Amino acid sequence: MMVWKRLNRAFCLGWRLPLLLLPWGNLLTARSPLYRLKSLQAQEEARHKSSDRRSSDSRRSEARSSERRSEQRSSSKRSSDQRNSDAKSDYEKQIRNLKDEIAVLSAEKSTLQGRSSRSRSPSPDPCSRSHSRSRSRSRSGSPSAIMKIRTPSPNRSKLSSVARKAALLSRFSDAYSQARLDAQCLLRRCIDKAETVQRIIYIATVEAFHVAKMAFRHFKIRVRKSLTPSYVGSNDFENAVSDYIICHLDLYDAQSSVNDVIRAMNINPKISFPPEVDFCLLSDFIREICCIAFAMQALEPPLDIAFGADGEVFNDYKYRRSYDSDFTAPLVLYHVWPALMENDCVIMKGEAVTRRGAFISRSRSPSPIRCGLPRF
Repeated sequence: MMVWKRLNRAFCLGWRLPLLLLPWGNLLTARSPLYRLKSLQAQEEARHKSSDRRSSDSRRSEARSSERRSEQRSSSKRSSDQRNSDAKSDYEKQIRNLKDEIAVLSAEKSTLQGRSSRSRSPSPDPCSRSHSRSRSRSRSGSPSAIMKIRTPSPNRSKLSSVARKAALLSRFSDAYSQARLDAQCLLRRCIDKAETVQRIIYIATVEAFHVAKMAFRHFKIRVRKSLTPSYVGSNDFENAVSDYIICHLDLYDAQSSVNDVIRAMNINPKISFPPEVDFCLLSDFIREICCIAFAMQALEPPLDIAFGADGEVFNDYKYRRSYDSDFTAPLVLYHVWPALMENDCVIMKGEAVTRRGAFISRSRSPSPIRCGLPRF
C-alpha cells in the first residue's frame, strides 16, 4: 500500500483498491487502514527486538552456565587433588612412624641379644694374677690380632634422626641399668670399697666418650677426604658425608678405642687399687660405651655427657643423689654416672654422691702402673 500527501489530501493505493482520495486527518484515526498498518509495523518491530533480546539473553545465560560448569569442574578437581595430597601425606606419615618403630624395635632387639650373649659368656677370673697378666699382655701387645666385632647394621640413612636418637637413648639407659651393674660385680670380686668401684666405672665412661669423640672426628676427616673428588663443586657434600657415616658406623674400630681408654685409666691419679687387678676386666663395658658415644656424634645435634668435677656444687637439674648420699650436703663427693646433654639441655640425669665434710684434708696418691700396659 502506498500513501502520499498532497495539499491536505492523502492518496492511497493498495490492498487491490482503487485510488482513494481521502483527507489527511481521517488517515490518523484508530479505524483507518494507515493506523492499523503503522501499529502492525510497530508490533513487528517490537517482536523482532524482543526475539533479538531473548536470543542475546539466552546466549548470555548459556555462557554463564558454561562458565559455572567449568568453575564447578575446576573446583571439584582442586578438591579431589587436595584430598589426594592429604591422603598421600597421611600415608607418608604412617610410613615414617612405622619405620621409626621398626628402628626402635631393632635397636632393642640388638641390645637384648648383646645382653644375652654377655650373660652366656664366661666371666674372667681375676683371682689368678699370672693369668691376668698374660691376658693383659696379649691384649695390649697385639690389638690387631683380636678379631673386630662388627654387628651388621641396616641402612641407617633411611632411618630418621628421631629413631636413631631413641635407639641410642635406650642403649645408654641399658648401659646404666645393666652393663654398669655387671661391671661393678666384676670389680667387686677384687675391690671391696664401693666408692672406688663407682669411681672407676665413671672414669671409664668419661674416657670412653672422650676417645670416641676423637675417633669420630678422625673418621669424618677420612670420609671427607675420600668423598671430595666425587663431590667437587656440589652443594650436597656435607649431606653425603653424613649419610656415608650413618651407613658405615660399623667401620668404627672399637677395640682401638678400648685400648686408648685403658691407657688413660692407667695414668689417672684418682684411681687407686691393687695393681694385680687389670682394667681389661671392663673391656666389654668400655666397648659398649664407645660404640654408643661414637653413634651419638652422628646425630644432629650430637649428644654428649656433662662435665663433672669432685667438690662442685650439686646441680639438681643434671644429677640425682644416690641412695647412700647425705641429702643435705651441698657439694658432690664423686660422680656415679654422667648426665647426657643435647647442647645445653639435659636429656638424661646422671647420679652423684653428696656427703658433708668429705673434702677436709683429703689426699690421694698417684695410681701405680699396671702390668702389661705402657704409661704415657
